[in-house]
Amino acid sequence: MWFKKVKFKEDLIFPTMEKPEENQWKEKTFEIIFETDTYYGRVFNIALLALILINVGLVMMESVPEINARYHNILVILEWTITILFTIEYFLRLYIVRWPIRYIFSLYGIIDLVSILPTYLGIFYPNTKFLASIRILRLLRISRIFRLTKFMRGGNLIMTALKRSLSEIGVFLSFITLVVVVIGALIYVIESGHPESPMKSIPTSIYWAVVTVTTVGFGDITPVTAMGRFLASVLMLIGYGVIFVPTIIATETLRGTKFKDTFTNTQVCQNCHDDKHLDGARFCKSCGYPLNRRDLRKML
Repeated sequence: MWFKKVKFKEDLIFPTMEKPEENQWKEKTFEIIFETDTYYGRVFNIALLALILINVGLVMMESVPEINARYHNILVILEWTITILFTIEYFLRLYIVRWPIRYIFSLYGIIDLVSILPTYLGIFYPNTKFLASIRILRLLRISRIFRLTKFMRGGNLIMTALKRSLSEIGVFLSFITLVVVVIGALIYVIESGHPESPMKSIPTSIYWAVVTVTTVGFGDITPVTAMGRFLASVLMLIGYGVIFVPTIIATETLRGTKFKDTFTNTQVCQNCHDDKHLDGARFCKSCGYPLNRRDLRKML
């Protein structure tokens, strides 16, 4: 069993059982893949974004019959080449992180996994390969790569406001659900006696109520009786509340949310993978692990 020689105080708190060379290689690779503060880290992540955009473009081109018929083989080769590169990158991320399970079930981990599955599933279900366009979700990293502070602050502010207003929005949506079920049942009772009414069951009536209250209005199902149309008018007016009430709730919560709850630091903790740190932080706020070992060496 190999043990790393203790050189720094943090190693007494977080000892490792890996070879020194392997541990150093993992640290350097982690900085390149996960961090954006270093030159090589920025180059790697920008190249990754370029590959994502190229891949999404290839998927779109393959869905065009004329282009696919002429360049099918080239598109398939490029698609598989990029998919293999993404697969290697995904497993490399799993290898260098301290807790792979945490990464797998993290937001970025799920997106990375889902982005490589469609191509492999396309072997058995050909049409699923076009789902590879969801790889564009990986562009969410762009805010960390280019340090778009305003974007990060705005995005974090909105997410914080939505989280704080979930209970109020949940109560409102529960009320709307009850209204939809009740009106769906009422419209069925009213319309069921008419031979030309398309509402032949309560589920169909509830579907109509949902379409109406959300102001979508497909028009595939409409009431034919006078009372049914009156009830539809009432539901249409209620539909305006479905649009405005959640917006008002989120807006009021947004006003009460302070910018101090947001973060712009791009450092990722190698121990627990927490990436929500204050600017200038040197230690992880969750586990205390050093965020930048080079700066820590200067301090010690």
